[in-house]
Amino acid sequence: MEYINYIIFALIVIFIVQRFVPTKGIKNITTVELKNELKDKNKQFVDVRTPGEFKGYHIKGFKNMPLHQLAQKANELSKDKEVVVICQSGMRSQKASKQLKKLGFKHITNVKGGVSSWR
Repeated sequence: MEYINYIIFALIVIFIVQRFVPTKGIKNITTVELKNELKDKNKQFVDVRTPGEFKGYHIKGFKNMPLHQLAQKANELSKDKEVVVICQSGMRSQKASKQLKKLGFKHITNVKGGVSSWR
């Protein structure tokens, strides 16, 4: 019976580690670093928050592609250019980054802390 507890504990640890350890091939930057990135016209900037959040406040240069629509809208992005992804806090953009990686994008950057850290 005790080995079941170890298995459950191990599964929980694996789940937590997978959620918070950066995914290979996805670069993470801060909002301070983002300020320099915004000048680069060869990059695509995607905000995965809801349209309401985006309308309320967004960073100039970012295009709104809500997370739940990202798979359908990803064809609007070039796989040859780097994609910089942001959300409110960094959680949704991390999910979006993983989703883009699965869709075949090679150059993906997640903005840690999101729009909340920008202001």
